[in-house]
Amino acid sequence: MTDLAVYFGLFLTALAAATILPMQSEAVLVGLLILDSQPVWLLITVASVGNVLGAVINWELGRGVERLRGKKWFPASAKTLDRAALWYRRYGKWSLLFCWLPIVGDPLTVVAGILKEPFGTFLILVTIAKVARYLVLTAITLSWT
Repeated sequence: MTDLAVYFGLFLTALAAATILPMQSEAVLVGLLILDSQPVWLLITVASVGNVLGAVINWELGRGVERLRGKKWFPASAKTLDRAALWYRRYGKWSLLFCWLPIVGDPLTVVAGILKEPFGTFLILVTIAKVARYLVLTAITLSWT
């Protein structure tokens, strides 16, 4: 497999995983780290950019939620959005630092759009959370291999 295909596959997996789609970018990253055939910093960068871009897509969906909520393809149920909105209202923008968590993390990014979190603040907090998660995962993986 060419280097470009490796990075593109990781990017797409990380992008899709940051939306409400059931994907696991962590497994792909760990597999690539174990193979030890690509620069670690580049794998983390590609995964992070893809994952942050996926969160930005969620934020955009949140901005247009009133027009999109009734669509069959809309990725979040009303119950999931309500749970994320409760968390977001309780902890505010700082809840975005937990956007990497399973189940509630991705809906938090949609809710940030719904509640009109400024894009700059959103981008900074989400980037910190997503990069930190991949850095910790990488450190754990490399310490075991």
